[in-house]
Amino acid sequence: MTKPLAGLFKVRQKEAAEPALYARGMRLCGEHLAAQGAGSAPPRARLTQAIGAFAASLDSPSADPFDALLQVGERALEAGGERELRLALGVAETSAMIRRRSKGAWRLRGLALDGLGRGHEALECYERYTTLLNGGTPAPEVARRTDTLRRRRECLDAALALFPEAGAPLRDLLGQPDTTTAVVAPRLAAYVRAMVAEHGPGDPAVRRLLELYGGYRRLVERPGMPDPTLGGSTPIGVGGLRGLVAGRTVCLVANAGDVAGSALGTEIDRYDLVVRCDAFRIRAGGTGERTGLHAVSLRGDAPWEGPAWTQRAGVRLVFGDPAADWRRATRQRLVPGAQEHVGDASLRRPLSDPALLGEDGWGPAPTTAFTVLRLLDFLDASPRLDLIGFTLPGRLRPREAEWVMDRATHVDDSKMRIALR
Repeated sequence: MTKPLAGLFKVRQKEAAEPALYARGMRLCGEHLAAQGAGSAPPRARLTQAIGAFAASLDSPSADPFDALLQVGERALEAGGERELRLALGVAETSAMIRRRSKGAWRLRGLALDGLGRGHEALECYERYTTLLNGGTPAPEVARRTDTLRRRRECLDAALALFPEAGAPLRDLLGQPDTTTAVVAPRLAAYVRAMVAEHGPGDPAVRRLLELYGGYRRLVERPGMPDPTLGGSTPIGVGGLRGLVAGRTVCLVANAGDVAGSALGTEIDRYDLVVRCDAFRIRAGGTGERTGLHAVSLRGDAPWEGPAWTQRAGVRLVFGDPAADWRRATRQRLVPGAQEHVGDASLRRPLSDPALLGEDGWGPAPTTAFTVLRLLDFLDASPRLDLIGFTLPGRLRPREAEWVMDRATHVDDSKMRIALR
């Protein structure tokens, strides 16, 4: 076959393949819409509009269905749920089949895989996208995530190399396709705990392992790109939270009727930092009016959907696991401007996180009040740490209450106060 004829044959093959691939893209969109429940959140509405535009482009000679298909993927990424991320991935894969050298398709595929926690595959897509730029500058979020994923893998490899025999099962897991961070992270934490228990925290290799694990955790919890829903709120980690509470008097106020009906409001508001939990209510005379820190736990099965956190607070800490569902719930329920600071993912499970407290004995669902209290006590940055409204039984779980009373320096029943400092 001559070269001109070979070229013509390839063009006709491509023309024949494209309708089938666009049909595949349309089917993915249809399946997504069929499974989508009622909901009018702006990201979902924009995704639905993008699907409509893609459908219209298939019957319009002047429209480019390829660009419209990519736009569906971008809007699916923006919506952020797991189903939407899977739609974005399907769209990206279809787009890459249509145009194998499409930079947009490979970028979209990397971001979708990254959002699904498949970091190793995402890194390969980011590198392919960068190669297709032919020396051009990659998009900022891709450059940032490429660096993060490379460093994360380096931390993992170095951590497993410290104890090769013990690390072999996890190394095998990393080599399997579709392995996600949600699977790797708890296995790595278990490996770290086992090595600490076996060799002791003073062992040089264990100290290096803990250092690498801390680095890995920071890289895992780093968000893939700036989140516009934070509305100017500043994400903070452990160091940032310690800085905000350092030197300040702190009180943790119970969500209880006897507190609301008391006359303690003025006294509560005299503390430098007032901490409240979950769905708290304000009755100024009893509870005080100020909220310096609001802590909330995501309860029940993920995804955690519920009312937005509209209460004004200086700092909002959200507790929950696993990380992907925590991010989705936080993104959907935070209200821009309702808080100055938001705890990042490194603070989402302080009790069980080996990089923080590493305490597994508090059960699957410790109270929010105890979780934030234990975190503040661990930070050890406040000269005064009081609980108000926790003197009666039932406000904390029995083991939690026992921990508090073992460390109490003073109890004043008349003011419902327990002092830990």
